[in-house]
Amino acid sequence: MKDITVIKIGGATFGSGDTTIEDIVALQKKKHPLVVVHGGGSTVTDWLKRQGIATKFVRGERVTDLHSLAVVTAVLAGLVNKEITAAINLFGGRAVGISGVDGSLIESRIKDKELGYVGSAEKVDKTILEVLLKAGFIPVVSSISLYSLDRAGEEPGVINVNGDPIAGEIAAALKAKRLVFLTDVDGIQDKSGKTIPQLSKAEAEALIASGVITEGMIPKVYACLKALKAGSLARIIDGRKPHALLNEPEKGVGGTTIIK
Repeated sequence: MKDITVIKIGGATFGSGDTTIEDIVALQKKKHPLVVVHGGGSTVTDWLKRQGIATKFVRGERVTDLHSLAVVTAVLAGLVNKEITAAINLFGGRAVGISGVDGSLIESRIKDKELGYVGSAEKVDKTILEVLLKAGFIPVVSSISLYSLDRAGEEPGVINVNGDPIAGEIAAALKAKRLVFLTDVDGIQDKSGKTIPQLSKAEAEALIASGVITEGMIPKVYACLKALKAGSLARIIDGRKPHALLNEPEKGVGGTTIIK
């Protein structure tokens, strides 16, 4: 498989008039092999609230106990994953929804005991992705992953992992041509709020160290750096703009490109 594009989409990019699904289908029809990775934190928070489960964050990451894990798994690997997959198929595309558990795609271990069942992705088996891509499907990947490393026997076999690093790991494993993050901002911004069109690895790390790049943008940058090592072009763009994804391979305008 050549010229694979890995797309990470977040719930914040969706809204009335959003063209993300339409663009994904259009790219597939143009013979672009695609892998879609998604999160869904806001939907998870809503369903936790419905179940009367309080949401707690530590250093910007959701604490996931056993009760929360059940809801997170149902929402991300079930509801959100199947809604995105259904939307692609209804628009005329060909997609199959999976999670990091399927085919042992992503194997993880506990990241920090304080966070509960929140994992760090440690191992990628790209087999299931290659099978689906070769058959002409778009794999739509939920960030729920296989808890197989350092696991005690009585613990659950699934774990909650941030979708951003998973996108980077998948892009690196597939040696993807591009890794594109669709966000709700126009790329990485400097202290004055101006978008930085291009950043080197050293410049990106310096901006993290100085506090210019913060919170949810940090794992996206590290995912981009992971993909860069495998030769991918890494881009962070504003997914709210009409046809941002469709225009990206041809025009490459807007957003931030991270280079070696």
